[in-house]
This record gives sequence, structure tokens and C-alpha cells, in this order.
Amino acid sequence: MTTHLTERLQSANAEATQALGRILGQLARCGDFVACNGPLGAGKTTLIQGFAEGVGVGQDYYVRSPTFTLMQEYHGRLPLYHFDFYRLSHDDEVWDIGFEDYLEAGGVMIVEWADKFPAILPVARLDLCIEITAAEQRCIEWTAMHPSHAHYLSSWTK
Repeated sequence: MTTHLTERLQSANAEATQALGRILGQLARCGDFVACNGPLGAGKTTLIQGFAEGVGVGQDYYVRSPTFTLMQEYHGRLPLYHFDFYRLSHDDEVWDIGFEDYLEAGGVMIVEWADKFPAILPVARLDLCIEITAAEQRCIEWTAMHPSHAHYLSSWTK
């Protein structure tokens, strides 16, 4: 039985959510997979904007949710492949957009609405869950689902 390592943080506002994303992005390694979940308006894209900054994506790139393009690629110290599964209905559609190719591309993959297709997610991943607790406040929980992603927790300083 695998033990999952979890951290939880209360975020007071969008800036704090983005700051957490920045820290997690600084900890990212080549080949990491991040599954980002939460309801509409929870701040998934806000967190990913910070993550992208932490990975070294330049300020000249505006990171937005690829809801309609389905995938956006950014370059920093590591390539960042940002997927959004919101508009997809079947796992066949995920494969059709080249998901498997990016799993082997050697960058960091981060997926919004990853919980829509849990069966296709890699076992080795970081799960992020954002819960709306008040108008601006969020509870953000991140769980290393595999020892290969424990660096997101063991390096964490409060």
C-alpha cells in the first residue's frame, strides 16, 4: 500500500495562490506531472500562472487556461505543457490531442480538470485540489501520489 504525502494551505487571496504556485514551480523537475482540480473559479489558472513563473516562463508570456486550444506550451528552465480537459467528453479526445506524446516529451505537464479522466493519469504525479472557502479564500491541498513527486512536500518550508 502506497502512503501519499499531503500538504494543505489556506490562501487568503489570488496573490497568495499564485505565490504557492511559484514555489511549487521552483520545485518542478523534468518529467513531473501535476493534476490540478477544483470547481470553476477556484483559481486553477491563477495557481498555474505562478507555477509557470516558478518554472522560469518569462513575464512576456501571459499564461491563460487553454480551455479552447486544449494545450499550451511554454518554455522556461523546463518546458511546461499546460492542458485543460474541461471541454473534453471522452478519454479518446485526450489521446487525439497528443497527450501521450507530451507524457514522453521530457518537460513538466500540468493539467486543469484532470479529475475528468482519472484512468489515464500517470500514477507518478502531484495532485492539486483547490477548494473555495470564501469569496477570496481558498484551501489548497497538494498530494504526492508517488514517491517520485515527494520533493514537492519534503522541500516545503512554512
